[in-house]
Amino acid sequence: MPRPLPPEPRGRGSLSHCQRSPQMRRLPALLAALLLPAAQPLLLGTALSTASLLVSEAPARAKSSADALLKKAWALLRKKGSEQEVIKLANQVLMIRQSADAYFSRAYAKSHLGDMQGAIADYNQVLAINSQYADAYNNRGLAKSHLGDVQGAISDYNQAIAINPKDVNAYYNRGVAKADLGDKEGAIADYNQAIAINPQYADAYNNRGVAKSDLGEKHGAISDYNQAIAINPKDVNAYYNRGVAKADLGDKQGAIADYSQAIAINPKDANAYINRGNAKSASGDKQGAIADYNQTIAINPQYADAYHNRGVAKSDLGDNQGAIADYNQAIAINPQYAGTYFSRGKLKYKLGDDQGAIADYNKAIAINSQLADAWGARGLAKSQLGDRLGACEDMRKSASLGSSSAQSFLPQMCQ
Repeated sequence: MPRPLPPEPRGRGSLSHCQRSPQMRRLPALLAALLLPAAQPLLLGTALSTASLLVSEAPARAKSSADALLKKAWALLRKKGSEQEVIKLANQVLMIRQSADAYFSRAYAKSHLGDMQGAIADYNQVLAINSQYADAYNNRGLAKSHLGDVQGAISDYNQAIAINPKDVNAYYNRGVAKADLGDKEGAIADYNQAIAINPQYADAYNNRGVAKSDLGEKHGAISDYNQAIAINPKDVNAYYNRGVAKADLGDKQGAIADYSQAIAINPKDANAYINRGNAKSASGDKQGAIADYNQTIAINPQYADAYHNRGVAKSDLGDNQGAIADYNQAIAINPQYAGTYFSRGKLKYKLGDDQGAIADYNKAIAINSQLADAWGARGLAKSQLGDRLGACEDMRKSASLGSSSAQSFLPQMCQ
């Protein structure tokens, strides 16, 4: 399964796509045979002394011991929590002989412990011993990507593919890296290659769908998510992403159904709850939206967007004090949340607190000077306080940033 990255916040009306990440290969199949070398019988003449027999047996015994240790280490790679034991076994092998497979095992374990620098150092050793070890290039690329060296990661995936043109994971991982660099078309080309090699690669369909969605191809994205789900009916990311695409196309009920599927698979998916809440709110079901935001907050009490969105729903239902309390909480969690200052300012303006509204609009504009609606709203509040010059300046600024409503206010504000 892919290892998810921390999700980006999903704000009101901003239904971002699911987290994506390369997947670490669990156990390269091509290496299994190397762990079970054929036994070499000892053909000893009767004239050999006991001492010479022991000397001649020593290398074979050492080889056999190293093979047994390596076989045990390799078997433990699939077992979570065995990383330290794998490292210990690999160290014992390396005390007996240099072994690309031992370095690979140790590197793999280090990467799972978060020691990416240590993993890279060991993959370097693997490649110094065997420059054709494609899986080492692939996994070194993963470690580099985790450290932010995406270009270095792509270089390693290129090497893996040059050695093994059928390396499906290297194509997939290179696609992820290209997507991270903004090269969506290049990412799609690599996902196409991965799918051509393995038509049952659900993650490749999912990620290709995300790239298509980023390029505006929502229907093409949904087709890929459909394929991912057909292959893996428990693919929570594909359901979630399909919900996002449906919401983008205005299919709110379809989005709600997909978020519900994601939640059924993973009841702790805070992002699915908040996005389902957004879809319910857009459909007019404010109480249902609040229930979903409550679930989001129960899962993640530091989710600022959930407090903000719940505040919007409460405000729509007339619970103004409850809304302000939620906006306050969102700001306490994220003092740089321009949207919440704007929402709180709008509510204060509605309640007749023009000075308080202006203070919040000031904050929103200081954080995001391109927030056209905040300029326009501040202009309205200044107008209420008799500051016609300030109101005109703010409304002109809002109009210059593309606000059509500000354009309509200009004649009366700037007479």
